Amino acid sequence: MGSIKKYFLRKFCIQPSKNMLFVFMQHKIQELKDNDKISTAKKYAVTLRQFSRFMSSADIPLAKLTSKELKLFETYLIGKGVVMNTVSFYMRILRAVYNKAIIEEIIPQGKPFATVYTGVARTKKRAIDEKIIRQLQAYQLKPNLAFARDMFLFSFYTRGMSFIDMANLKKEDLIKGVIVYKRKKTGQQILIGIEPCMIDIIKSYEKLTKGSEYLLPLLYQDGTTIKYEAAIRNQNQRLKKISRQMDLSKNLTTYVSRHTWATIARSKGISLPIISEGMGHTSEQTTRIYLSSLDHRIIDRANRKIIRKENPEKGIEYCLK
Repeated sequence: MGSIKKYFLRKFCIQPSKNMLFVFMQHKIQELKDNDKISTAKKYAVTLRQFSRFMSSADIPLAKLTSKELKLFETYLIGKGVVMNTVSFYMRILRAVYNKAIIEEIIPQGKPFATVYTGVARTKKRAIDEKIIRQLQAYQLKPNLAFARDMFLFSFYTRGMSFIDMANLKKEDLIKGVIVYKRKKTGQQILIGIEPCMIDIIKSYEKLTKGSEYLLPLLYQDGTTIKYEAAIRNQNQRLKKISRQMDLSKNLTTYVSRHTWATIARSKGISLPIISEGMGHTSEQTTRIYLSSLDHRIIDRANRKIIRKENPEKGIEYCLK
């Protein structure tokens, strides 16, 4: 009888406020922060802010999050010029919140997201060519821009380590020639063998982290603590300046190093499962999204190997028949 009583108390005695979308999302945001999932908490907060604007700050019961309401939200976003991948981002966050409410038995099972876009459209290629990486390594820059360049390269060298994971690396994470850390996004443990190029960067800035637990001077520098938001903003602003100085066709960002590592790895014939494992993705589908804009010339070269054969006598390649 005790378990039945608890079920009915949970199902019918829920505080009215927890039935409300905004209140429930705030509760989940705090839970994420408490579990040190800061990046996901920010995504929830951004989505809540957008939906709140759509609703003119008027909260609604979770049960009122219907397919009609979501379609109106989608139309609102498109009308504001929001691209479809961003529309999908907001919808997927709302769907995650909705599913959590079902699990907690606040609302019954439903499928209000069936009529709105929750896919991932092909995006513009973010990766840069390997030759630009080499140019970047040798390019002469002022100290603050050189620092941003080195952090970009450190990310690339460490299999596209995300900025938040770099920022939170501790000196104790460097163990017998291996960097051992847990991804903030997924909690997955990653092991990366140290290479000389990584050590060079760490040693170049070790004076700035003296007296600190951090391996890199991103959240702590010369005795000053830096907020994560300021650190990533400064990094992207400096990378944008470097992009202009080098006259690059696209801006460098903290994401570009990650996409670049994946794309170059793929171009060198490294298998998708290894790339996925190397980047700490929880599924190969995520890796496929990163590689969706793979240079067609790479695919053409692969195709050429398949459909051509060489005539040893004439040194001419012919299509297979």
